[in-house]
Amino acid sequence: MGQFTGQFMGQFTAQFTGQFTVVWRFLAGLVLSFSPVPVLAQEDNSDELPNQILTNITTQKILYGILAVLVAYGSIYIIQAIANWISERVPRRFRLITKQSIPFWKALILLVMGFYLANLFFKLSESNVVAVTGTIAVALGFAFKDYASSVIAGVIALFEAPYRVGDRVTISEHYGEVVSYGLRAIQIQTPDDNLITIPHNKTWTEAISNANSGELEAQVATNFYFSHDVDVETVMTILYQAAYSSKYTQLKLPIVVVIQEKIWGTQFKLRSYPIDARDEFIYKTDLIRRAKAAFAYEKISYPSLMQLGLMEEDED
Repeated sequence: MGQFTGQFMGQFTAQFTGQFTVVWRFLAGLVLSFSPVPVLAQEDNSDELPNQILTNITTQKILYGILAVLVAYGSIYIIQAIANWISERVPRRFRLITKQSIPFWKALILLVMGFYLANLFFKLSESNVVAVTGTIAVALGFAFKDYASSVIAGVIALFEAPYRVGDRVTISEHYGEVVSYGLRAIQIQTPDDNLITIPHNKTWTEAISNANSGELEAQVATNFYFSHDVDVETVMTILYQAAYSSKYTQLKLPIVVVIQEKIWGTQFKLRSYPIDARDEFIYKTDLIRRAKAAFAYEKISYPSLMQLGLMEEDED
C-alpha cells in the first residue's frame, strides 16, 4: 500500500511539474514575442528559463501552498466576522473605524500569502523577480485586463479613500451603504435591501458622491411644498421643532431650513443630521410624521393637484 501511494504521488508530482512547465513556457513565449529583437536572438536558451526560476516542486511544497491559501482565506473570514461583531458592541463613534480596518487586514494577509507562495515555488533572485513580474504583467494584460484594473483601483482607493466601509455613496445610479470592500469590488446595500457589487475601476470613469466620508453622521434633506400664500414663519417654526424634538437628531450639528421659490409654490428644505447615518430613512420618516401632524393642527395644506402638475412640468 505504501509503495503504491509513493508511486501515485510521484506520478502526480511529475505530471503537475510538467503541466506547470508548459504553462510557464507559454507565458515566457508571450514575453519573448513582445520583446525587442536582441531578446529574440536568445530564444534558443528559453528552455533553461523554467529551471532557472522554478524551485524543485515537491508534493510537500504543493501541500504547503494549498494550506497557505486555506489559512489566508480562513483568516480573512475570521477577521471580518470579528470586526463586524466588535463594531456592533463598541461605542457608536468607533463603529465605522472598526469596520474600515477590514480592507487593510485583507490586503495584508493576501500580500503575505503571495510572498510566501512566490518564495515557495520561485527562486527570488533579482533577475528572476524581473522575469516573473514581467511575464505575469503581460499575461494579466491579455487575460485579466479589467480584473487587474479593478485590483489596482482598489489599492489606490485604500489611500485616496473615495469610499470606505460604512460610507453612504452614490455610484452611477446606485445609492447605498458600503458593507464590503473586496480585492476587486465593493458591495453596497441599497435602501431596498439589495446587495450591489461595483468594481473598483468605476472610480476611473464614474463620479462618486459620498454622504458621510468616514463620519458617523450624514446630512438628510427633507423637502416640503406649499402654496405661495403660506405663512413662512409658521412653517419654519414647525420644521425646526420637528427636527429638535426627534430622538434621531444629532443636536451637535447644524439644523437649517432653506426656502426656494418655484412657479407652482414655495419649497422648504429641512437639512439636519441623524445620530447614525444608518437611520437615514427612519429619521426622514419621523421628521415628516411630526411635521405633518403640526401642519394639520395649524390647518396648513399642501398645493392642489393643479399646482402639483405645474411642479412636475417645472422639474422636467
